[in-house]
This record gives sequence, C-alpha cells and structure tokens, in this order.
Amino acid sequence: MTKKIQPLSRRGFFAASAGAAAGVTLAAPAAIAQTKTVWRMQTHWPTGNWYYEDVFVKFCNRITAATGGELTIEPHAPESLVPTGEVLNAVRRGLLESAFIYPAYWIGRVPAAGHLNGHIGVWDRHEEQDIFYYEMGGLDIIREAYAEQGVYQVGPVSYSGLTLWGNRPLRTTADFAGWPVRSTGAAGLVLAKMGASPVSIPGGELYQALQSGVVDGAHWGSTSTAWGMNFQEVCKYVMEPDLLGHLNGEVMVGLDAWNAVGDDIRATVSEIVRATSAEAAAHFLYRDLTFKQEFVNARGGELVTIDDDALAALRAASLSVVDDFSAQDPTYCGRLGEMLHEFLRTTGRA
Repeated sequence: MTKKIQPLSRRGFFAASAGAAAGVTLAAPAAIAQTKTVWRMQTHWPTGNWYYEDVFVKFCNRITAATGGELTIEPHAPESLVPTGEVLNAVRRGLLESAFIYPAYWIGRVPAAGHLNGHIGVWDRHEEQDIFYYEMGGLDIIREAYAEQGVYQVGPVSYSGLTLWGNRPLRTTADFAGWPVRSTGAAGLVLAKMGASPVSIPGGELYQALQSGVVDGAHWGSTSTAWGMNFQEVCKYVMEPDLLGHLNGEVMVGLDAWNAVGDDIRATVSEIVRATSAEAAAHFLYRDLTFKQEFVNARGGELVTIDDDALAALRAASLSVVDDFSAQDPTYCGRLGEMLHEFLRTTGRA
C-alpha cells in the first residue's frame, strides 16, 4: 500500500516520510497525478565514468518509466546548469528542481548533511545504515534540517565504501601524521584529527595533483568510483579496510517542486531512491572487489592493511567529529548524535 504524504512547508515541516517506504520493491504507478512534470536533475559525477550512466542516468530513467512519464527526470552533468557548490542554493530557489549529489558540499551550511554521508567505523552493512536512517528515524531529522533550506531530502544513495588511495602505505596511526591527502566533508575532519593534512581539490584537478605529488593520497568514494577517476594509474597503494562501509550520496528536491506533484509520485520517487541505494551498494561492491584484484594482479599495486589500533583511532576520531557537530548544531546534529550513540549501544559497539 502506498503511504499518503502530506504537503510539506518550510516552517511546519513534518518528516512524514515517503522515503520510509518499507522495501525496495517498487509500487506500480497507478493513479498518478494528471499533470506531466519535468525535473532537471544535476549530479556531481563526471560523464565518461561508468557510474554516470550505470547508476545516475538509469536512476533518472527509472523514475520516468515508473511514473509513466507523468514525472520526467532529465539527467544533467556536473556544472552543466549551475556550479556544483551552488546546487543546494539552486534547488532551494527553483533554478534547478533536483539533484543527485554529495552531501559533503554543504555541511558548513547544513551540518546534518554530515550524518547523511555516513560515519567512519560505525556501520559496515547497508542494512545497518538503514536501521539508523529509516528504523530509528535519523532521516526524518535530516529532512527537518534540509526543509529549513527550502529543500526536501528524499534520502541517501549508497556509493559503497570510502577507500583511501596513496603513494605511501598507511598501516599505523603514526603513518597518518602529516599525510597530504585530498579529502572533503566529515572524512577530512576525521583525517585531520588523525594528524593528516587534508586539502580540497576539484575532481578535475585530482589526477594531476596525485601524479605531481601535490597530494600523496586521496579518496573519491569507493575503489570503483576512484577507478573511474584513474587513481589506479597514479597511486601505488590501496588501504584496507574501507574507512566507511557505505559512503552516501543524496537525492534532493526543492520543496516547491516536491509539493507540486501528487502523493503517488512522491511515494514512487522515494521508493526508487531507497531501492537504488540497496542495488547500487551491491553493484559498487562487486566492482570494488574486481578492481582491487586488477590493481594487484595487472598493475602491480599493493593492498595495505590498516592495523587494529589505527582503525580504533579512526573510529574515535569519527565519533569526536560527530560530537563536535552536535555541539555546533544541537537542534539537529545533537539529536542525530544521540541517536548514533544509541545505535552503537544497540549494536554492541559503544
């Protein structure tokens, strides 16, 4: 049964959630709204990479097909309509209806977006993050924070793990000291607490930065997404395990655009977001494993294991970042931080 969703306002925002649709099986688009609607959706994923077509474009087409064309999603490449760093503003103002993008870009403006990305050392399986977002209600709180910006947060989409690449091996906590690494968002804050020196470098300049030694390491999502950026050509080492079991992107829609479509369309979009996340997690993981084998066997790269003490230090640094955000933003991050600690107690990881 499709859950009925009430229109959302910027002031009286209630996270009655179509995104909490209970599974990944998509409802048939019966009795969808009469008016045909087009949403332009911009991503940060570069064209020419496998995941632009295999995940992003297919996601857009899937919504168009599931709604019988009543809602058409037009996929747009990075920077094609607005600069990537301006996407949140553009969606809020209606210059762009929607985005399939990376929450780390606006954690300074919406600190709760850091909880959407995922947390180092907290969960490994996709089902575990769904507990936090959907079962415990973490996504509802994140939606409240986004609603203040005039944006509806539909939900996270898994990019699989967060893999560290580099030209020096990282095995111990001491190895992180002074490490010049391209990093963004909460991950950059965690690495800084480990003694590394994170810097922000646009994706288009990252290959050259690694090749020339401007930075000695980087992360760009999972092994397979970094492979699409050709990290395997300019890095000698891949660190294991991944820092995050699931690094998440997000799907956001302007509140005006979201409220302008019918209940059934909103439910269908929400179900497809959740289904895409589960499917993408498996899709990425399979490619991650395949590319790691190729990195070692065909390219002579090395998989380096981060030791248990360093992993414990990374997890402690991650929770310290969570607590920092809670202190800065008690209204949203404070509640999310308490929920995350409850999750850790529930799963025996506290």
